[in-house]
Amino acid sequence: MEDVICTFCGSVCDDGEFDAEKKKVKKFCRLGSAKFSEKERIKAPMVDGKEVSYETAIEKAAEILVNAKKPLLYGWASTANEAIRLGVILAEKLRGVYDQCASVCHAPGTLAVIEEGLPGATLGSVKNRADVVVFWGSNPAEAHPRHGMRYSISAKGLLIKDRKQRKVVVVDVRPTKTAKMADLFIQVKPGYDYAVISALRAILSGNADVVPSDVGGVAKEKLLQLAEMMKNAKYGAIFYGLGVTQSRGRDRNVENAIKLIQLLNRTTRWVIWPMRGHYNVVGAGEVPAWEVGYQYAIDFSRGYPRFSPAEFSAVEVLKRKDCDAALIVASDPAAHFPAAAVKHLKQIPVIQIDPFPNMTTLLAKVVIPSAVYGIEAEGTAYRMDGIPLRVKKILETSYWTDEKILEEILKRVEKLKG
Repeated sequence: MEDVICTFCGSVCDDGEFDAEKKKVKKFCRLGSAKFSEKERIKAPMVDGKEVSYETAIEKAAEILVNAKKPLLYGWASTANEAIRLGVILAEKLRGVYDQCASVCHAPGTLAVIEEGLPGATLGSVKNRADVVVFWGSNPAEAHPRHGMRYSISAKGLLIKDRKQRKVVVVDVRPTKTAKMADLFIQVKPGYDYAVISALRAILSGNADVVPSDVGGVAKEKLLQLAEMMKNAKYGAIFYGLGVTQSRGRDRNVENAIKLIQLLNRTTRWVIWPMRGHYNVVGAGEVPAWEVGYQYAIDFSRGYPRFSPAEFSAVEVLKRKDCDAALIVASDPAAHFPAAAVKHLKQIPVIQIDPFPNMTTLLAKVVIPSAVYGIEAEGTAYRMDGIPLRVKKILETSYWTDEKILEEILKRVEKLKG
């Protein structure tokens, strides 16, 4: 099969080739190839560690959710939009909390966009037009291995023909694999991104004299060099990562970076975009946004959606012990959440829907295995730049899809609630 879509990272590469006999893919990076390789799976639905039928597991899951006063529905970054939509509807009917993986990674960027908007573009626009690309607090060479080849560093576009016509800048707290490919590497002290961005804004505003000789560990000469490079770009792009959203400043870092882009756009053309991780983490925010108006940390307990990241994100809800059941879809919070949050997760009934066993499987009361989207199931997913793609089904399986499982749970919940 040709034009197979990879469902690993946010690049969602759509040019793969799949050999059905050997069950191997060509053209994908090592991360994408690993996603398509055979690995341990959850063999069958389980309730209290005992194998049961899908129907029995769904019945038990629906009972747990209906009997809960305030269930938490979390995950969603590695499933299809069709399943996410049902998850949002389910959260509303249960008067629970909907949250997704971005609340512990790129959510500060969402808050910044609410404040400042987002001068963005598609990856295709960057590939075809960008003569300066800045990776700030992101390392695509290791996290998104084909991003540089397909869209940014060495991508051959309509107006930018090769690597020689494009300048690449990396701003990070340490030398990375991506930094080795850069024309300019700027090493910032941890937590000083906001100060460095502010210094660049001052220089570009014609106030270079107020900038000290050293800002966040960066010499003023380097900042002047970067500012000149940005000012002279015909079309520039900043791709920021968790180094910006999860360091001191968080959403204010991104907000400041957007203001920098707005300043540059008075004389040239610049865009900014987050380097999203999971293949459909964008969909996990976009779908609830067009369903109820918010992207994450949504509380339905009063019968209508309320948004408050400091109060309704999964970590805060668990730490506060403000939920009495949890439905985890395509995620592993037990392996990544703070100890206080995991402690409460262990004390409440947990339902997990996932193709693969993980730490959360160990504490789940109900485990429902599902098909892998892009391999055993088809559906819609958003690329990191917000472009929706239809992922293919390339192998037959007896596993139910997330969409079918959630549809059956929703039907049972509606029946139990009358």
